Formats: sequence, C-alpha cells, structure tokens
Amino acid sequence: MASPASKVSLLPRDIGSLSRTVPPGLPGTLHVLGANGGMSVAPDADFTLLFGRNEPEVHVCVGAGDTRVSRRQGLIVRESARWVLHNTGGLPIRFPGSRLVLGGGRARLSAGFTPLFVVSPRQEHLLEVRITASAPARSRSRREEETRHEARELSAEEKLVLVCLAQRYLRLEPYPQPLAWAQVAFELGELQPERHWSPKRAAHIVAKVRRRLGREYGVPGLLEEEVPQPVGNTLNHNLITDLLITTTIGRSDLRLLGG
Repeated sequence: MASPASKVSLLPRDIGSLSRTVPPGLPGTLHVLGANGGMSVAPDADFTLLFGRNEPEVHVCVGAGDTRVSRRQGLIVRESARWVLHNTGGLPIRFPGSRLVLGGGRARLSAGFTPLFVVSPRQEHLLEVRITASAPARSRSRREEETRHEARELSAEEKLVLVCLAQRYLRLEPYPQPLAWAQVAFELGELQPERHWSPKRAAHIVAKVRRRLGREYGVPGLLEEEVPQPVGNTLNHNLITDLLITTTIGRSDLRLLGG
C-alpha cells in the first residue's frame, strides 16, 4: 500500500550520526540511516522499510560490497503500535552489547537511538536507528531529562587518547578490544611528535578519566575494586562502552587520528 509522500522521506548521507542528530518527526517516527543515506517513516504510514546489501532492492543500504550480507538482510515494520525488526537474512544482527537476532528472528525496537550491527565474519556493518520519543511528562524535571543520556565531559587531550584507544570499536571490527598502550603511544607520537607520548602517559590519562567517571557520574565497572581478577582489559572495555552508549565518542571522531 503506497504511503503519502509526506509520511515517508529520505535522509541525506551527510546528515550526521543519528546518535547526535534528531530528525524532525512526530512521536513514533522511525529514522534509519546507512552509509549511503536513509529514510524516515511516520508511525501511521503503513510502510515496510527494507534494508540490505543490494541498494536497488532496498530502502536503506547496509554492507554494500560484502557478499556475506544478504541483498535483503531485514525489514522494520509497525506492529501493534511498536516498530519491530525482522532479520530475513543469513547473518545475525547485533544490538548494543551481545544480544543477537538470528536469521528468521524478530525484536522490538525501543524509542531513542539504537545502533544495530550486521555481523559479518570479517566486519560488522552499522545500521543506525532512531525512533522519535514521546514528549516527556511535564512533571519530570529538565535536569532529569538532560542527565539520562548525558555525554561525558572530556578535554581535547583526553578525547584524542580515548579515540585512539577505542579505534577498533569505532571502526566496527568484530570482537573489538582496546588498543595496546604501546600502540596508542606510537600512533599518538606519529600525530604529535612534539608531545613525547609514552605508554605510561597515555595509560595515566585514561586512568584519570575512569576514576572521574566512576566517582562523579557513578559509571560502574571503571574501578579496579569493582571487577574480579584478573582485570585485563575489562576496565578500559567498560569505559569505552560507556563512552559509545552516551555518544561521547563516535565514528566521526576517527578524524582526530588523521587518515
């Protein structure tokens, strides 16, 4: 059933990440963005949004060039006043964290921003989803609204070090881990040879951020006494996860590393 043009519209590829950009729309409007642009669909449009590798066959392209991604990897449709994701392809689709929707599976989408990842053996392909939330109740204070998904405050130096540390996550590598301190120091030294970067200095900056976010923001899992031994990369992994969820850092920040 065709939908009125006003209820279905295109999102340009240069709109920016949906984690930071909120396109206009009534409560319940679906926004989906891939590497080549996306689409917005009103909740009453009676429209099924298709996504996958083969751009001519779908509304939003994801995984172009990766033949492991299905031509029509999945669809999002309105069911019982909720947007529901259906995985119609062969690869799993990962929600933030480790929850997987396998081929043939379905999952409800929540209001707000949700990054989805089509999990290919060599790479995860990002599909950004945002559902316009209902207006908050008037009784809720403005302060509460601002702190629910508040980005963390970082200095320019802290952000550079953390983007370098988290670059495997930002590049959507499968099963990412924080970069080794020696590699962080090497790459920062290439960027800023006059700053004399060392592994110890980079680690000290990140440790200060962990302590500050753990104590001032109450972010769990950032202090050594909070996690079981052996600690390994757990503290930095938890830190990076928080920075990604709160959109403190995003893929666009890779530009800080040059290239």
